[in-house]
Parts: sequence; structure tokens; C-alpha cells
Amino acid sequence: MNLFKKQKSVYQTYQPVLEAKEVIDLFSRLTLHHQAALLRLISRNLMVNVNGENVMGYEFDYDVDGAMIVAHEHEPQGELELD
Repeated sequence: MNLFKKQKSVYQTYQPVLEAKEVIDLFSRLTLHHQAALLRLISRNLMVNVNGENVMGYEFDYDVDGAMIVAHEHEPQGELELD
């Protein structure tokens, strides 16, 4: 008999999904910086229509400014020149 047998971890997809109340409770305890970080993660599945043009959420930067989270488009990083 092995008393120190390592327990197998349960894959995240098999773990029970949080209930709405649990999600709201967790969100209410987050700071704006935490919420901005969550927006960065969620933005991968977000499309925003700006002036009739669709922009993917991951094309925005999310920053905290005072008591608000501000999203602004990425500044162009420059393009590589191909010869």
C-alpha cells in the first residue's frame, strides 16, 4: 500500500464549469488591472465594428486610465522590407 500516491490532476475540460453567481463574485473582486488583463484574453474572440469596418479585438491595447479601461488600436510596428 502506497500512502504517498500522487493523485492525477483532472483536465480543465473535465472540471465543472463555474456557475454565473461564481463568475460574478469573482469579477466583483477584480481590480481594473485584472479586468484589463481579462479583456486581453477575451479579445481573441471579439470583433468590433468601427465606422463600418470590422476590427479584431486582439488588434487593440487595453490600458487603465483612472477609473476606466481604455481600448485603442495598436500602433503600427513598422514593416519589414523585402528585397
